[in-house]
Amino acid sequence: MLTEQHIEKRGIRDPEVLRVIRSVPRTEFVPPHLVHEAYDDRPLDIGYGATISQPYIVAAMTELLQLDRQHRVLEIGTGSGYQTAILAELAGEVFSIEVVPQLTASADGRLQRMGYRNIHVRNSDGYLGWPEESPFDRIILTAAPQELPEALVTQLSVNGKLIAPVGGQEQQQLIEVERDSVGRVKRRTVFPVLFVPMVKATIWS
Repeated sequence: MLTEQHIEKRGIRDPEVLRVIRSVPRTEFVPPHLVHEAYDDRPLDIGYGATISQPYIVAAMTELLQLDRQHRVLEIGTGSGYQTAILAELAGEVFSIEVVPQLTASADGRLQRMGYRNIHVRNSDGYLGWPEESPFDRIILTAAPQELPEALVTQLSVNGKLIAPVGGQEQQQLIEVERDSVGRVKRRTVFPVLFVPMVKATIWS
């Protein structure tokens, strides 16, 4: 099984994260010609310069978020909607932004067909976040900006947490940002990663 071979053996311990990784069918989120590779522990191309992240990375980032049913989550980079669905299984409400119009439409339709009613997807510039719905208890980025957008940090609630890959294609780090009970922001590096670049909406306008 995927979770046994590639997730649990690599240190993911949260039982709820393991449960949803097992229960959400990854085959629903990959292109038809890649269904036979859906459970390989590697990213897969979904077109438009985007990928569906490898299962281990999805599980690791989700575990770092420490989600509960009270949380409102902002996701930057809907992509196929797989990470979105994982978040929706654990959080109260998910607001997901996708910059590519075609991916926005396909992911939104897929998630609705699968019965998710706590997900809101829109086509927009992830660098701007979703200010009218802020603050968010948790924020996750699934594409890498060169520098973390300050607009996203300002949309993080007190006692909130943000997980993001940051850096160029030569070197990226997964970072964790936390805003404490008095509003101070702390940042730490988790481990090296490699994500597709985060692009601005002007690329697709």
